[in-house]
Amino acid sequence: MNLPFPFAFPFPSLLPWVRSIDGFPPGVRCLGLPCSSASCSLLSRLFLPPCFFLSDLVLSNLVLLLSSVLLSSVLFSGVLYAASGPDDAYEYKHGISFIEELKYPPDFAHFDYANPDAPRGGFLRYPALGSFDSFNNMLDKGMVASGFDFQGPFSLTYDSLLTHTVDETASYYGRLAEGVWISPDYRQMAFKLREGAYWHDGQPITVDDVLFTFRTFKEHGSAGIRTALLELEQVTRIGEREILFETDGAAASNPVLAFSIGSFPILPAHYWNKADNDITKTTVEPPLGSGPYRVKTTELGRFVLYEREDDYWGNDVPVMKGRYNFGQIKVDYFRDEAIMVEALKGNAIDIRHETVSKAWVNEYEFPARDAGLFNRELVDINRPWGMWWPVIWNLEHDKFQDIRVREALWLLNDFEWENRVLLFGFYLNADSFFFNSEMAQQGGLPTGRELELLSRFRGAIPERVFTQPWQNPKTSGYGQNRDNVRRALALFAEAGWEVIDGVMTNVKTGDVFRIDFIFVSPALLRSKLPYMNILNRVGIATTARSPEVSNWLHRMRNGKFDGGAVNYTPSNSPGLELRDRFSTRSADQPVANNWTKIRNPVVDTLIEEVLAARDADAFYAATRALDRVLLWNFYYVNDMAQPGYRLVWWDKFGRPDSGPLQRVPWIDVWWWDEARAARVKAGLANLQSGQSPQ
Repeated sequence: MNLPFPFAFPFPSLLPWVRSIDGFPPGVRCLGLPCSSASCSLLSRLFLPPCFFLSDLVLSNLVLLLSSVLLSSVLFSGVLYAASGPDDAYEYKHGISFIEELKYPPDFAHFDYANPDAPRGGFLRYPALGSFDSFNNMLDKGMVASGFDFQGPFSLTYDSLLTHTVDETASYYGRLAEGVWISPDYRQMAFKLREGAYWHDGQPITVDDVLFTFRTFKEHGSAGIRTALLELEQVTRIGEREILFETDGAAASNPVLAFSIGSFPILPAHYWNKADNDITKTTVEPPLGSGPYRVKTTELGRFVLYEREDDYWGNDVPVMKGRYNFGQIKVDYFRDEAIMVEALKGNAIDIRHETVSKAWVNEYEFPARDAGLFNRELVDINRPWGMWWPVIWNLEHDKFQDIRVREALWLLNDFEWENRVLLFGFYLNADSFFFNSEMAQQGGLPTGRELELLSRFRGAIPERVFTQPWQNPKTSGYGQNRDNVRRALALFAEAGWEVIDGVMTNVKTGDVFRIDFIFVSPALLRSKLPYMNILNRVGIATTARSPEVSNWLHRMRNGKFDGGAVNYTPSNSPGLELRDRFSTRSADQPVANNWTKIRNPVVDTLIEEVLAARDADAFYAATRALDRVLLWNFYYVNDMAQPGYRLVWWDKFGRPDSGPLQRVPWIDVWWWDEARAARVKAGLANLQSGQSPQ
């Protein structure tokens, strides 16, 4: 039972979070949370794999005072440690899911997409873009090393209570926890720890570690972490191996909170409580972990070498069986993506997610690929693709507050020309924030529960939500789009902007319309040049730059831009990530991921409708309604959408047969194949000597 003195966490509304998701530049992970990163999506990001700016990967965060630590320790001692209860007080299950039933039964041996007989050993080398200066993944400061992602498969050194499976929409199964219980109203959740789990120093993982972890996250975690735990009010020991989480009674119930709690890394209390270890600061010393890998050696900003723990406690846990098979994993950092490509072709690294369509088409036609030693594959992914680097506006700048201005800017974008000429026809045109998903608006006009939900906001949302199906601007693809330009100029005029002597000018103030663009990579900047050219032709002055990644991230986080671009790849069960990306609460917090600074009460309400959904009909009605409202407000200039995951790698690895998954599990499911690796080595030697590679 709980003590009668509940400890309420006194934190006001905080920021949201990014999840991990594939789709950003290598090494730029999900910001705010997990990836060593850069932003995506937590909650990118929450139910997905790692993100990558332009490649594969993504996040980080935190802050604290010693006095508050001492005080909170006393308070938590009274509440979290003294309470106890019988082990059978809760009906524990082996996993939890959202909307749909669990696929795997309680006695499952391993995930279907993992090979329990996969050999362990060998070497995997993958790249990351940029640099790193910290191994503390829970802070808002520092660039966290790849492999220390806050959650997801690239969190190599920590364990979480639950593990997400990638062959189901949104299901989690026990990892550190052998059982999980959730109350019908989602306001309470309990976890029962496995016996036999231990840290790399041999100390057992206990309830004390879980209590310490969530106290620390709640008080000193990054803005994204604290927002994800916003409703969490109390964490209580209820048994020797049992912990109960309870939410604020005044807050709306949140079915996604259990997934967040279950997927967060558990930290070692005895390590961080040492006088020399300050969890509120960045650190270049890899902290103690419990996961399948530990850091063997590292050179700051250049590489990290991870080594497999042979006696990893979780080797035989069903969710870990046949996973994390490589004996060593090395992450090499690159400042330039073109050099990264050449390093891959030169066999200095083994695998990467290609994010540039030009490189995908042109850079991988070389002798080793012709000889079958190197693979290039467009992999079908069973998950929402969302929007791939759409242009966004900083709504804190007055000129972008007018919806007519945003629509005019949207009309001037010529995706068809950009895709045909610069992107080799590779991309699809995203017409939804949840593109390639049942969550997306379905075309046509809203009907049924979606219409019923939207009708509550008549007068507060654009009337065209009810009268016009959403369609992206129609263009010829050859740069002659006079109708769109004419409509755009009319909208500018309605908003008080006219072209005077070739310059778009505010007729009242005389201000000139200027847009300063910031992009994460030269390749992305290049793809947006045609758009900027069209803006220039209607009198809008533009500048654009692609600074070093950490500088780009600083500017985007702190609103030092007019226009930019950000990847958005939602999970199959968005909720908290929506708050992180689109809510007023997020816009009002520094370092949040609502870089557009959207403040729309209807959007806030629809996000809560998504979180409150308890069945598929209510859930999809809410996501589709939200999708339409976001689209018709023209917050993003929706542009590219991925047709698949572009994977390039040397043919050294084994991988199990499986259908489409939510991500390509090369980091945690593939294994070193000695025969294939020997064939690659011999083939390259033959190519270098002028012989046949066979």
